[in-house]
Amino acid sequence: QVQLVESGGGLVQAGGSLRLSCAASGTTFSMYVLGWFRQAPGKEREFVAGIRWNGGTTSYADSVKERFTISRDTAKNTVYLQMNTLSPEDTAVYYCAADKGGYYRGRYTYSQGENYDFWGQGTQVTVSL
Repeated sequence: QVQLVESGGGLVQAGGSLRLSCAASGTTFSMYVLGWFRQAPGKEREFVAGIRWNGGTTSYADSVKERFTISRDTAKNTVYLQMNTLSPEDTAVYYCAADKGGYYRGRYTYSQGENYDFWGQGTQVTVSL
């Protein structure tokens, strides 16, 4: 069974940084895309960033491009989301997700939540003024 466990969330002031981690286990992720999504109260879930396990191709939402960086450590089976220049608009629960067939599709599909087969429990990020 694939398991995804997020960590690293917390409270940070506007302009600050956080790094989220997603510990992935239960399979070999060679053919996977790993992604980050977020959901704020009263809002729909939205795509943040995605990365192909093999090769490291990435995709970002326009709202976070040049501020956030997704990466992975294949030896540790861990995906990271480095978040810089945080704004209160970034406040949300952040979820790690895994798409088992993402390797076979283009990066334009990374943003589609329906493609993801497994989800973590989420970690809260709160950005204050």
